[in-house]
Order: sequence, then structure tokens, then C-alpha cells
Amino acid sequence: MNIEEHLKTNNLPAARKLSLSILVTAHLIDEKVAGALKPFELSVQQFNVLRILRGQKGKPANLSTIQERMVSKMSNTTRLVDKLIAKDLVIRIICETNRRKVEISITENGLRLLNEVDPEVDSVEKELIKQLDSKDIEYMTSCLDGIRN
Repeated sequence: MNIEEHLKTNNLPAARKLSLSILVTAHLIDEKVAGALKPFELSVQQFNVLRILRGQKGKPANLSTIQERMVSKMSNTTRLVDKLIAKDLVIRIICETNRRKVEISITENGLRLLNEVDPEVDSVEKELIKQLDSKDIEYMTSCLDGIRN
């Protein structure tokens, strides 16, 4: 179904048709990934924080580093980290010599959880693009990169 049929409208200007297509598709992806994360009691944003911290390869990250790497810049990073600490998935390290310096690291529990979650999210992502071939995927990715740049 094309975007105009989906939104029950017609004659959209090309730029609006594209931006609405991207927004509706992003929402669909977010819903599907959130569904895969629900059994693990993780939000998409919490999952994103865990992946960022895993990508640090054992080095802690400060809140601003996490925030700049977040997919959704609107997320309240401090609140997300607090929830992950309560679940024993990350730890907060406060520098003894400079109490304003706070770093966050993923715990072994966090790494184990990601190992369980990753295949579920991978499956959802593969299912969403199953009708696309590798050239389509590269082309669409390149086009979206062009919009962001």
C-alpha cells in the first residue's frame, strides 16, 4: 500500500509524500522492535543505551557521549540510565576526585541480556526488509544518508 492509500489522501507534494513515508515507516519499525523487546522488559531507548555501552568495549561512557549517540535525541538519558541501573544492566561510576564526573558501564547482566535480545531484534529487522534485495537496501540507505547530510 502506498502512503497516500495508507493515509487516505491524495495529491500530496513529493516532499511531503516522502517525509510522511519515512515517518510512517519509522513508526512501524519502532513498533515492531518494541514488540520484540517487550518480553525482555526493555524499551527501544533502553536497548539503544545498552548497545551504545556494549560498543564501548569495556570502557565507560559519560552521559553526554551516550546522548550524542542515541537514535532519539529527545530521550531523557539520565532517566534511561537510572532505569537500567535499577535492573542491574548498567552501573554508574562516580569519580572520587571529581564528583561531577560520572561514567556509565554495562554490566555482565546487561551483556547477557543483549545476547538474548539481539537475535530477536535481528529477526524483526530482517522480516521488515525481506522483500528488498541488497541493491535496494544499499540504495535506500544511501538516499536516507543524503537526506541527513
